[in-house]
Order: sequence, then structure tokens, then C-alpha cells
Amino acid sequence: MIDATPAQAKARLYEAFAASGKALASGKRLELLDLLAQGERTVEALAKAAGLNLTTASAHLQTLKQAGLVTTRRDGVRIHYRLAGDDVAQLFALLRKVAEHHQAAVPAARDAYLGQDGAVEVTREELRERVQAGEVVVLDVRPVEEYLAGHIPGAVSIPVTELAERISELPADAEIVVYCRGEYCVLAYDAVRLLTDRARRVIRLSDGMLEWRLSELPVEAGAPA
Repeated sequence: MIDATPAQAKARLYEAFAASGKALASGKRLELLDLLAQGERTVEALAKAAGLNLTTASAHLQTLKQAGLVTTRRDGVRIHYRLAGDDVAQLFALLRKVAEHHQAAVPAARDAYLGQDGAVEVTREELRERVQAGEVVVLDVRPVEEYLAGHIPGAVSIPVTELAERISELPADAEIVVYCRGEYCVLAYDAVRLLTDRARRVIRLSDGMLEWRLSELPVEAGAPA
């Protein structure tokens, strides 16, 4: 075999870099990464959560796997996917922020998707201080499987789809801090709007579980003892 020239070797290196970029060049694949940032899931669960048929979801996941962004494990006949590492979650989070800062279309699309909820926002550090002082109830409105995979310590789990029927489980006189998957997750906004309509005192974490994990803050898994 003839050795590659320096130019050819350089081209191969940059093509290898580009493979990861190509894998990210799909809104649905980014949505799958967003879901996997919350924890491991089966192909079937990912397809349902992302609104995809099984064949399409599998094809997207294979593209992500070939790029080294996700890995799998087999449990009987089921295939479980997870992010290949925290660096993939960091890349995903950074991609969103870079797009928001440099693409004029992103802020308008974000606002159209999330809407307005009129909530006061609290940072991660402010939330930790208020929890330690016993001043707030922390409410996780993600699906239960995401809560079980990892949540803010002490958080109560009520998925937003069940919140209207289960609102009585929240102390009537408490200030409630709502969070969900991350900064661009609509579930927390929907929960704030619902709780505000029910005359509850509610504020919203300024981001969510993705950013909480990436900040290496404490995370609990499983159901409360």
C-alpha cells in the first residue's frame, strides 16, 4: 500500500471529524440525543417519545452509533441505547447555545415553541440554596422513567400529563420550583402555566436536568425511599 501524502492524511482526519457533524445534521437525531441525555432507553421508547415509527428511529440511531455518539447494550430481544459519554451531552448542549447565539432564526423558533409563562426563573445555585433552607418544593415534570433514571435530590415526580389531576399532592401554601429536561424543554413551561392558572406560587429552574448533570451537581436515581 502506498503511504498517504500529508495532504491526503489531513483530508482523512477532517473527514473523520466531519462524520460526527454529519450525524448531528438532523433535527430528529438531535431530539433523540436530547432524550438519551435523560437516561438509557430502548428503541421502542425512543421512537414513541420522538414521534417516529420504529424503522425511522432505528435508522437515526444507527447513524448516531456509527458516528460514535451513542452505544448499545442488549437485554434479551431488546436493544437499549445510551449516550457514548458525558462529552456527547456537552457537545449537544453547546451546539444548541452556539445556534441560539449565532443563528437569527433560533430565538424566534424557541419562543414560538416554549411560549411565555410569566414565571420568575431561578438558577441552579439559587435553587440549591433555597432547597437547603427548606423554602421550596422541587417538582420534576418529566416522564417517570426519566425521573427514575436521575433527578434533583428531593424532587417530587408528577409528569406534566398528570399534573392537573394530581395537583392536590402539592402543598397548597408552598412555593413550587418546576424543572424538566433542559433549557429548551416545554414541559416546565406547560407546568408553570397550569399551576399559575390554579393560583399556585410557582417559579421555574432556568435550565434543567441536562445542565444540572453537566455541572456535576448531586443526582438521585430511582424512587424516593
